[in-house]
Amino acid sequence: MKRLLASRWLGVAFIVALLILWELSSAFGWVSSLSWPRISAVFRALWEISVSGELFGELWPSLWRMFAGYFIGVAFGVLIGLLMGSFRTIYSLLEPVTEVLRPIPSPAYVPIAILFLGIDDEMKIFMIAFASFFPVLLNSYSGVRSVDPVLLQTAATFGVRGTRLLWQIVLPSASPYIFTGMRISLAVALIVMVISEMVAASNGIGYFILAAQRGFKIREMFAGVVTLAIVGYALNRIFLAIENFVLAWYQGYTQQQRN
Repeated sequence: MKRLLASRWLGVAFIVALLILWELSSAFGWVSSLSWPRISAVFRALWEISVSGELFGELWPSLWRMFAGYFIGVAFGVLIGLLMGSFRTIYSLLEPVTEVLRPIPSPAYVPIAILFLGIDDEMKIFMIAFASFFPVLLNSYSGVRSVDPVLLQTAATFGVRGTRLLWQIVLPSASPYIFTGMRISLAVALIVMVISEMVAASNGIGYFILAAQRGFKIREMFAGVVTLAIVGYALNRIFLAIENFVLAWYQGYTQQQRN
């Protein structure tokens, strides 16, 4: 029993219990609303739009936009974060503007982005990249600043400087922080992708959910939301698998330190 309570199956059982409660609340009229269908009807609608190809036709452009913006934001976030952490002049130059722009919610930039980029994919990719940029930037900077000074002094003793120092010492040491920022940005990218598609799009999963709500297709609307939950969970699990593979050396080191 203790092993079961400490395992992942406890959380799975809780989700199943919530879904059963959802089904019963609709079936027995505990929640008397036309906007609260049975979860079985939602999954049936999800199956129907999946088999027809409608769901994947809407999901594919969304994922393309999300990953395009995400990788652009990550690339610039890592690059500028490393530069800010390595050079005091660059930090002094960019830190004020970073702290001015970072607290502003990303959806607030949507009207401005529409004015300059229109409502096509360029606007959505820009918004996703912009939102994904800051978590990676801050974590990359923190990772660089947290590098053990002993490592830097040892590298200097052996004549490791410049780009060699960056690639062989700084970047590996900062990589756990960078991956943390990338994981945060992945969730942010998914959120901004949906918001941008709801505001200005003619396709995509965000547009599909909003169009279903406006057409009072409640089952399809919930099916779209469930799809986002599944996609978000799958992306997180895939990212964790990649992180565990790339940072296997770091996890082995931390485990050894604990022992």
